[in-house]
Amino acid sequence: MSALALSSALAAALFERFDVLALPSAQMWSFDVTLDYPREIAGQGMDTYHRWMEVVFAASLIGLPAICVPAGFGGAHDLPMGLQLIGRRGSDAKLPRLGEAWHRATAWPGRRPPNI
Repeated sequence: MSALALSSALAAALFERFDVLALPSAQMWSFDVTLDYPREIAGQGMDTYHRWMEVVFAASLIGLPAICVPAGFGGAHDLPMGLQLIGRRGSDAKLPRLGEAWHRATAWPGRRPPNI
């Protein structure tokens, strides 16, 4: 069984128990704009720009719908972080509704208006 097929089978098993998976939208808080990309996260080397955000690739690679919503602020510079909501195969229409419900429940835009 290929890694992709195994990942799809594992995801299908998770969705027998859970409606949605909630994961961070990146492996770390936003980094300094002067860096091309972080070279290390928690002792793990990052060999390309894309490694620091590879947690968002899995859903797309195995054909699952996903949406990112704001989750809070933190890190060294108190910057925003997102939450990735991943649905079962075929639940594409449900995720925008879930994102809207999150928006209404958290009143996100009023938490910290942007500095423009």
